[in-house]
Amino acid sequence: MLLGLYAVYSASRLLADDSLDPAVDRAGRLLDLEQASHLDLEHPLNDLFTRFDWLGVFSSYWYATAHYVVTAVVLVWLYRQGADRYRPARRALVLATLLGLACYLVVPTAPPRFIEGYVDVLQLHSTAGWWGGDASAPRGLGQMTNELAAFPSLHAGWALWVALVLQVVATVRWAKVAGWTHAVVTAVVVVGTGNHWLLDVVAGWGVVVVAWVCVALARGMVGQSAPREAVVSGLCRNP
Repeated sequence: MLLGLYAVYSASRLLADDSLDPAVDRAGRLLDLEQASHLDLEHPLNDLFTRFDWLGVFSSYWYATAHYVVTAVVLVWLYRQGADRYRPARRALVLATLLGLACYLVVPTAPPRFIEGYVDVLQLHSTAGWWGGDASAPRGLGQMTNELAAFPSLHAGWALWVALVLQVVATVRWAKVAGWTHAVVTAVVVVGTGNHWLLDVVAGWGVVVVAWVCVALARGMVGQSAPREAVVSGLCRNP
């Protein structure tokens, strides 16, 4: 599964239009829509994350680490809960990721850090961790990152997936609260570090919700057809 997703990501990165001007133009249209809706929170959050070094370093580590580590830990934990819980959630994660990658291929969009007036917080604190100036990629591997993959934010999307999984499967309240806290903090971090627009976050949540609902509907249809198949099989064995 992981190799397949990496292959699709690589294809989207190689096939997507890497022209900066159209990507910046799309980002400008997103910002215009946010300003018309009074949702343009990027500047105040980015200024806040830039003004306080401790917040900038914390958010940089969160952006470069939590997206991968937390999702992997929840996947392993979910696997141990049994196939009936693991498989639908895994399918939803894969489908959401594929939807996100399709958007990267069709509508490459520049992040705020490419726009004048916004600070790339990870680049600002690149000496504090293993990432370089190219988003969260390790130093020297920036060419492997699609820097025009802002819309939708899969950082935000995967974090919402974690929250949904814990809400549905976890049996203790603190785990559910931790899941939603992770989703909210990730949403704030990706905007504050200059890596995503607020509407990127909304779109990232959207692809996860769509994937989650699609998997649930498909599972329901399969469940409804199973009794009929059992009846037909029984009649064949006992005419």
